[in-house]
Amino acid sequence: MNWKNWTRQSHRWLSIVFTVTVIANFVARAVEPAEPPPWITYSPLPPLFLQFFSGLYLFALPYMTKWRSRPRA
Repeated sequence: MNWKNWTRQSHRWLSIVFTVTVIANFVARAVEPAEPPPWITYSPLPPLFLQFFSGLYLFALPYMTKWRSRPRA
């Protein structure tokens, strides 16, 4: 598997992990009347940051391939 496919696949799995952590956050807030612990509250942030950087790479990928395939002057 090459680098682009690996990044694309990890981006998809990170979105699943992010969704699950957000759902767990809402469930924890609905079940417990008090404020949930900080590790539950901030658990969506690490996959979100990783998804941000992989998304930037995937966004720039078509532009980088056009830039690389352009003939040199």
